[in-house]
Amino acid sequence: MAAIYSGISLKLKSSKTAWEDKLKLAHFAWISHQCFLPNKEQVLLDWARHSLVTYYKKKLELKEDIVERLWIYLDNILHSKKLQNLITNGKTVNLHFSLAKILNERIAEFSTLVAQRNVCAVLSCCQGILSTPALAIIYTAKHELMLELLNELCWLACRHPEGTFISQLFEVLHLAFSQYLLIQRQQVNPNRVFGEVIGHLFQPCLVLRHLLSVGTWAQCDQGRVRQYLSKEVRNQIELIIRNGIFQPELLSSYKEELLLKEQSKDKKKETIKNILTPTNTMINRLVDVGSCEPSLHVTVVANSVSLLYKLFLDSYSKEENQLICFHLLPKLFGCLRISCLSDEQREALSLSEWTNELLVVEQLLNLVANNNIYNVAADRIRHKEIQFQFYRQLAELLIKHSQASVPAWFRCLKTLISLNHLIVEPDLDDLVASAWIDAEVTEPRTKKSQEALINAVFQTYAKLRQVPRLFEEVLGVICRPAAEHLRQPVLTLNLMVVLRDCLMELPPNQILDTWSLVLEKCQALVLPYVKNDSDMALKLLSLSLLLHGILFSMRCLDSGTPLPVVKCTQRVMEKMLQEVIQPMLDLLKLYQFQASELDLWLEKVRDSALLLSYTWAEIDTMLTLNCRQYVPIVGTVTDISSESLSLSSFFSGINMKQWEKVQELTNHFAFTSRYCLELLYMQKIKRTLMQMSFHSDRDLQTLRDAAAFIIHSGKKSMRQEEVTMWNHQIGSLSASSYPVAHWHLIVSNLTILISYLSSDDVSYIANVLLKTLPTIKTQEGSAEEESSITIGQVSQALFHSPLFPEMQSLHSAFLSCVIERCTRILFSGNHNDKKLLNQQLPWLFEKDHIIITQWEIKSEKNGPEPLESKEEVAQNLLTLAKADIPIILKGDQLERIMDILEFFSFLKLDCLLPSYHVHCFLLLLSTATNTKADSSCPSKRNLKFLMTCYQLLGCLQRGKNARLMFKIMYASDIFEVILTSLFNVSKRFLIDVDTPSWLEFLQLVGTFLEQFFEATIQLKLSLVLNFEKILSFLSNCIIYKETTSGKQVENLDFASSQLLLVSLTKLCKILSCYIEQKKFSGRLPDLLQQAIHHTAVFIQICSENKDLLLPSVFISSVTTLLEVELSHQSRARDATCSKAKDSMLLSHTALYRKVYSRVLIELPCLAENDQSFKLALQFLILFSSTLELHPSEDTVFVSIFYSIKRVLADPRIHVSEDVEPLMVALFNQLLVEGTTVEFQMIMQHILQGLEISNIWRPDINGILSAIKLIKLLLKCPSNGEKIRSFWVVCPQIISALTFQNKEACQDQSLLLTVVVPILDTVASLLRQGESIIKNPHHVSLAFSILLAVPLDHLKPQEYSSIFLGIHEVLFSILQCHSKVMLKALPSFLNSFHRLVFSVMHEGRQKDKGNTEDLTIVLECARLVERMYSHIAAKSEDFTMFSSFMVAQYVNELQKMTLYPAVKNLLKEGIYLILDLCIERDIHFLRTSLQPGVREVFKELYNDYTKYHKNKNRGEEKYTA
Repeated sequence: MAAIYSGISLKLKSSKTAWEDKLKLAHFAWISHQCFLPNKEQVLLDWARHSLVTYYKKKLELKEDIVERLWIYLDNILHSKKLQNLITNGKTVNLHFSLAKILNERIAEFSTLVAQRNVCAVLSCCQGILSTPALAIIYTAKHELMLELLNELCWLACRHPEGTFISQLFEVLHLAFSQYLLIQRQQVNPNRVFGEVIGHLFQPCLVLRHLLSVGTWAQCDQGRVRQYLSKEVRNQIELIIRNGIFQPELLSSYKEELLLKEQSKDKKKETIKNILTPTNTMINRLVDVGSCEPSLHVTVVANSVSLLYKLFLDSYSKEENQLICFHLLPKLFGCLRISCLSDEQREALSLSEWTNELLVVEQLLNLVANNNIYNVAADRIRHKEIQFQFYRQLAELLIKHSQASVPAWFRCLKTLISLNHLIVEPDLDDLVASAWIDAEVTEPRTKKSQEALINAVFQTYAKLRQVPRLFEEVLGVICRPAAEHLRQPVLTLNLMVVLRDCLMELPPNQILDTWSLVLEKCQALVLPYVKNDSDMALKLLSLSLLLHGILFSMRCLDSGTPLPVVKCTQRVMEKMLQEVIQPMLDLLKLYQFQASELDLWLEKVRDSALLLSYTWAEIDTMLTLNCRQYVPIVGTVTDISSESLSLSSFFSGINMKQWEKVQELTNHFAFTSRYCLELLYMQKIKRTLMQMSFHSDRDLQTLRDAAAFIIHSGKKSMRQEEVTMWNHQIGSLSASSYPVAHWHLIVSNLTILISYLSSDDVSYIANVLLKTLPTIKTQEGSAEEESSITIGQVSQALFHSPLFPEMQSLHSAFLSCVIERCTRILFSGNHNDKKLLNQQLPWLFEKDHIIITQWEIKSEKNGPEPLESKEEVAQNLLTLAKADIPIILKGDQLERIMDILEFFSFLKLDCLLPSYHVHCFLLLLSTATNTKADSSCPSKRNLKFLMTCYQLLGCLQRGKNARLMFKIMYASDIFEVILTSLFNVSKRFLIDVDTPSWLEFLQLVGTFLEQFFEATIQLKLSLVLNFEKILSFLSNCIIYKETTSGKQVENLDFASSQLLLVSLTKLCKILSCYIEQKKFSGRLPDLLQQAIHHTAVFIQICSENKDLLLPSVFISSVTTLLEVELSHQSRARDATCSKAKDSMLLSHTALYRKVYSRVLIELPCLAENDQSFKLALQFLILFSSTLELHPSEDTVFVSIFYSIKRVLADPRIHVSEDVEPLMVALFNQLLVEGTTVEFQMIMQHILQGLEISNIWRPDINGILSAIKLIKLLLKCPSNGEKIRSFWVVCPQIISALTFQNKEACQDQSLLLTVVVPILDTVASLLRQGESIIKNPHHVSLAFSILLAVPLDHLKPQEYSSIFLGIHEVLFSILQCHSKVMLKALPSFLNSFHRLVFSVMHEGRQKDKGNTEDLTIVLECARLVERMYSHIAAKSEDFTMFSSFMVAQYVNELQKMTLYPAVKNLLKEGIYLILDLCIERDIHFLRTSLQPGVREVFKELYNDYTKYHKNKNRGEEKYTA
């Protein structure tokens, strides 16, 4: 058969055979085993190559379709497994160099043509050749072909960035670069390598790297350039350029070229000859446009300059090479347009062009700073300041061509200042002008850079103690002629903080010199020309704000300050008052203004005068208080008469008429002035209070007048609608922000003002507070800066302040406002007869009703009884409750009243004044019992409203004035009103009694009633009488009578029944509790017996409906009844003779057994709700501990165990953390009471559940129940024989879990349901078996479990749970079984590295990310960091493997780009492992890692040295 096909070779070579047939024959010959050809693979490859070569040499004419199929045929051969297997087995297959030439030519064509037919096939052929070393020889053997290929591939990527083949192209590029790097390392001639890179690869590689850096392919769809591949290619380009242009052997050539011949230290040792100037060659090649588009070339050059300088420094930066490293900087800087263009051309550059160039300059300067290239002393002494001159020229260029809208411009200047402040010193005035005073900066990012620069200037001159020199330039710039209204404020909030930090460290003489300088500038350059000159007035205000900022930032003098400094300060204070403030006030006094408006100059002079007056007064007060030697200008504080305590008394020589004139001027659009005037009056109050004898009527009146002025000054502005935030700066005040500043001033000084305010002013403040509080939510969201405040935030701070309740007048006024608003809403509600409502609830709708004022009088002195008796009040409320004609509120009214009730919860209702306590009680009781929402409101909303009312009533009945409530009404009457109202409410609600909202309401009502009964007993309020009436009411109410009279249970009102049941149960519980404490009269035990009887009867009847599930209220009531009856029985037994004790049994045993049976049956259903499940477990715990209730026919242990097992086996039921302790308690109770045989039954069930056949069936529920039983047993606190027998079986359990885990991991759906519980169980077994599990093999089985668990292709929730489970198992082994871990250290590290790699894989940057997913990954990364720290703590065990751990980390890191947050966490952990590495390990890593990985390790180690190692060394200096 083989002979039949032996003539194929001839047919392929024959010109008579059609090309279609040739291709079919060639394809058949390749795939068929029946075709025999000597050296068939080589023959077919040569045929395909020869056909393509002859076609492209124009010696053969073929159709395009045939050519395409030839390329595809060649590609299929190159990628076939058959060819790979042949090469692997040692068979020689050769490719001719002509194929490489053809491939290079085709790629060159593709880069220049629009149409790229066959491009994918050609690239695929390249990929196939380069990926197979035996075939890649056609490129590696001839460097020229490889260089040509790389050149054309780079240009193809650059010229066709949108091509569909781009992903494939980058894979080929990656392979080609890898091959060339191998070639490059093998070459021994550095000149040749330099020439190859410069001649062929330099420009295309730089262009490609630029496009990669700017993210040209970052937004490509999946399937194009992957991010890690982009990063890898970029790294390869940098490595090629560094290895080619900056070789160690070329250092001498760079020295010879860059340094003067006589300075070259190794001139005689030159070993490389005939090397051309490498710097000039590189620069010329860089600036040559070549094949690049001119527009793109400019950007490429700019972005390449910093890269080349970085690579140069990486190669040659050593201490002895500082000068040569600098000399390359001017040459590279000369490639930028801003260095070589004329001034006119520079001005023509666009903003984007300036931004690009300045970013490069910033990078160059940062490289200089970070590599310590500039040594100031060495440059001055040895090198004639050659570096300084260059930086000086650069600074001149930057300052001359100001680019204040570019953040990089500020950062460049900041770096220059950090290098040497003398670089910018000659142009300091221009720097201050262009970068600060005259800079128009609004964009936040640019603002941040500007503030960083000014901060650096402040810090530098503060360290040099030349702050006056700096401010001399600042003042000179401010006083220059300029359009002052266009300037921004001199000091922003952040700059104020910086200024404060600097001035606090300065000696006083520096501050005084600066202070005097500002005053001199004001006096000499501004004040004489300010009249009628708006521009000068604005300069005056700028200087005033600057002086205010300086004085409020300095450190205050104290009694330890030298006397000459104090005297100098005194003189400056006098100068400021007499030569600056006085002239400004004189200007204002002389001016006659129109009533309608003020001139701008006069307005600014007024603002400046008041600002400096306040500043002066504040400083004067602080100096008086803190410095004993300082003599206040106004005389000693104690000598000030009350008559002189007007504002004029602060300032000698300024009379009252001048201040009256100033105050008159502040009525005209004076936000800044008005605020300063308020501050001055606040200062006046403080100065008055500083006197020893200010208690005269005149002094008090002065204080009241000043306080009233402050409050009334901003009253009108507080009513305006448009209010913005305020940043605490006086200079930024405006019409919209003044209300915030005014309100902030009042609130921050309220503790001083409150004592001197009239009742009307206090009410005004309370009204403003209430008005602004509801807008907190909206205003908080509007604040763009954390440092800014809003009215709502100020009000919220006051409302939540612990001082607010201490200001009783304001607290009471606010409470009155709240009550009034609440009453207004209630009265606006719909009611049929509002006149009747007024009569029935006069205390609610009549202001200052007699019952409230009368009780207030009676609480203070034993006056007469109130005009309305207790019976009348109770009868009114009871009549309204029974009539069930409530006030009906609409939806918006209900929302408003609920917002107001929220304020009550913050007002500390337990410590109100007596009158307010009574008023609030009547208001809340009336609201709770006589209000309902209309039909449009959902029942849940109405329930929430009632819950709020009863929560607040509960606060009142716990208050210190709770007795007053019971002076208004008897306890039994209050109870009757509330229960009557609640019964009516339950009938109105169309709500299921098992819904969470209704159960929550019942729980709250139960808590309220329990506290109500407790208050009744604690206050000893006619206990027998009140409880008899309460019990009588409960036993005679309609629902009780209907239930006990034999009415069908199905027709009962279940909501009302539950309310009645809660009431009876709480009554029994409280009576039992207090009877047990012997706090009762002889009648109370009889009442308790009656209550128990009524409760039991009611429960018995309710339990007869077998179709209904047991509600949680019912179970809770039965549990409470059993507790009470057991307590009552115990007391009865103690009081009875011993013979009769045994005959005393529980009265309702049958009821409890019946409920017990139903609870066991319905336990899985009850377990679906946490609250019901908890109550059921509490009942079972109590029942199982009461032996006389146990039925005789079966054991309680077995019954309860099987019920619990059904719950644990149900996959729908998740046992929460709240329920778990009760399950543990129940299980522990069973273990205590149960026998050894019964415990063995549990162990048998566990082992049966863990049988491997269960997962094959599958019986997942059986497995889960066994695992959960193990967890419960581990949490039981009991010990003894039973627990010891559990640990005997533990090895068998671990083995079974290992097999279960292995099977479960093969099914993705079982990861969360089975694998995660197994991991948790194994971790618990290892932790608690620390001293019990002796066999190392059983611990080692845990590694088998961990290695079987998958960590890829998981959903976020699955990943989080599985990761945490694996981590906990590893942590348990590390902490509790360290000896076993040492023997199995490779398995431990293997398991841990799986966690590390999975975090890196999940934490890599993706095109489309989810912040929720990232949060999960961050949590996992924190766990990895923590594990690294625990591993590092056991340094003696892991030292040998530390370099291995680091190598695995950097190998994985090199493949991807991580999110910064994830990377930072992992780096903090790996730093701790690097601490374990010795020098030999670091050297090993540097030499053995692959090139790309080595770069990653170098970067990691540099960061480690910079941020971690040096920090620890600093701490070690102080460690013994």
